[in-house]
Amino acid sequence: MTPRVGAHSTPSRCSQHTAVLYAPLRIEHAALRSAADTLRLVRTGMGPTRAARARITEPTPMPTLVAGVAGSLSSEVRPGDLVVATEVRGDNNDPVPMPSAPMLAGALRRRGLTVHLGPILTTSRIMRAGERDTGDALAVDMETAALAPGGDTPFAVVRAVVDTPDHPLYRAGSISRGLAALRTLRAAVPTLEQWAAATGPREVHLAGPRSFCAGVSRAIDTVDRALDRFGAPVYVRRQIVHNAHVVRELEGKGAVFVQEADEVPPGSVLVLAAHGVTPAVREQAKDRELRVIDATCPLVAKVHAEVRRYSVRGDTVFLIGHADHEEVEGTVGEAPTNVIVVEDVEAARRVQPPDPDRVAYTMQTTLAVDEAESIATVLRERFAGLSAPRTDDICYATTNRQRAIRAVAHEVDLVLVVGSANSSNSKRLVEVAGREGVPAHLVDDVGEVDLGWLAGVRRIGLTAGASAPPHLVSQLVHCLGGLGPVEIRETSLVDEDVLFTLPREVS
Repeated sequence: MTPRVGAHSTPSRCSQHTAVLYAPLRIEHAALRSAADTLRLVRTGMGPTRAARARITEPTPMPTLVAGVAGSLSSEVRPGDLVVATEVRGDNNDPVPMPSAPMLAGALRRRGLTVHLGPILTTSRIMRAGERDTGDALAVDMETAALAPGGDTPFAVVRAVVDTPDHPLYRAGSISRGLAALRTLRAAVPTLEQWAAATGPREVHLAGPRSFCAGVSRAIDTVDRALDRFGAPVYVRRQIVHNAHVVRELEGKGAVFVQEADEVPPGSVLVLAAHGVTPAVREQAKDRELRVIDATCPLVAKVHAEVRRYSVRGDTVFLIGHADHEEVEGTVGEAPTNVIVVEDVEAARRVQPPDPDRVAYTMQTTLAVDEAESIATVLRERFAGLSAPRTDDICYATTNRQRAIRAVAHEVDLVLVVGSANSSNSKRLVEVAGREGVPAHLVDDVGEVDLGWLAGVRRIGLTAGASAPPHLVSQLVHCLGGLGPVEIRETSLVDEDVLFTLPREVS
């Protein structure tokens, strides 16, 4: 590869570069020099004309990075902060989007850097402080738009802020602010190399079903309807479902999330989350004269009913599940002196009920099917008269999603599961994929995807837990498309048509 005249390309001992990295100024080039072994480092010179001349043109463009300093256009972006461009706007060009920006920003933040995501503006001259009223753009430079590779070539831009509208270059402290920006730029180099190594074409295998189940949809709709009917605030005990994005969206609409009912002002509306609660919580709400709307998933309510039925007849109930999960806490509360939580096979081998002839078992609805069955098998072998649920306790959605990701896992090199860290069913999907011999990771959103996971990976399996919004999957696919062309393959084992009616208070 031979750069066009005007480019300053750093010699390298590495004959195969993963991407080209443009650095406009000599001091920026020096700050980024450690990347020269893996990236083709090119100094362009200042301004759009020099940048355009320095741009490397080849039949197959390389993934392209632009890094350097910039001026801030927002009071929120301070000297030394990084701006990762979601798009670049030029004076006479259409905006150039950069879909992989959230993934790159997340990787930089995990290095302890302060990162902002947003548009970057390229101008043909230096903007003075009084001219920096440019809408929602976060930073301004003079080269990036001229270096955009065009087409579907992976493209990313990272700029370290050197001055701001209230701290322009000509004021005291410019040197220290410039040094801070260059230090930040130097610290970003390993992440730029990771981004470049993660580029390339790949297949994305979508496992279906995925994302929301009927119980989650019912719980979210319950809060929405309560807000419409009663107005804000509507209080919700704990997270309505275990997903941070859902909680933030409902908070934006006026929902207030509390830990316990005694935090709710008397007479207010209280929604009980999908995981269910103990009878004691209901009594507490009654004492405070709260208007209670029960969004407990009907499948969880079924397990509660089983525990009450077994307990009334004098059985000890083995509850297969995780003791610290809210669903299990609520279920145990139905008969705390009669329920023993059994978390694993070893516990099943050791458990000693008061009367071995009067025992039954139930299950947490979000367990891994194979592990839960292993525990139940041990209990059945030990206790001949063990009573079992009339129908499976593990919910249909959990079962379907586990079957789907198991089928996909055999076709891919990596599995990504979208879901929050406190989502039991999402964590079980990671475990199921792992038992099939494929690396698997749980991510709350695209910003949590580690670029290092993607290097050399050409087939990715993708699913989402039953509490994760489907748009997060779409965002992740879009972001992967910013690293190279993506071919989508869908594996759907069953169509889910289950619907649950809303609580009567909001129906």
